[in-house]
Amino acid sequence: MKKFNKILFATDLTEFSECAFDYALTLAKEFNAKLIILHVINQPLGLQDYYALQTSFDTIMQEVEKSAEKMMDEFCEKKMKEYGNYEKVILLGIPDFEILNRADSEKVDLIVLGTHGRAGVDRFLFGSTAEKVVRKALCPVMTVRPPEIKA
Repeated sequence: MKKFNKILFATDLTEFSECAFDYALTLAKEFNAKLIILHVINQPLGLQDYYALQTSFDTIMQEVEKSAEKMMDEFCEKKMKEYGNYEKVILLGIPDFEILNRADSEKVDLIVLGTHGRAGVDRFLFGSTAEKVVRKALCPVMTVRPPEIKA
């Protein structure tokens, strides 16, 4: 098996990601790999154009970023006590695009992310970040479904 030197764990800070995190951390420990914990604040292209006042949009985004930073800090404080070889990253953009860009720029050996297990109309309306990452990634991708979701 190939050695993993860098593992990118993409999280949306939900319980779906928590299940995948256990796999990412276990692999990072096993291979003594750097674990990059990435959260992307979803900003659909052109969204700011729909707001009457740019300052309102900027204020909203600052609050969202501050909240994401707080949640990431709490997550890392709780989960990373016994493993120090990690970096936390928060980006603004389209999740699949940012995950793939970061994976390429960091030259990661593995991407780990959770999946919501959406189907039907939900999947059509919301898409699947995990599916897009799996299709386009240049490295292996591990997707983890929460145990309660049945196929």
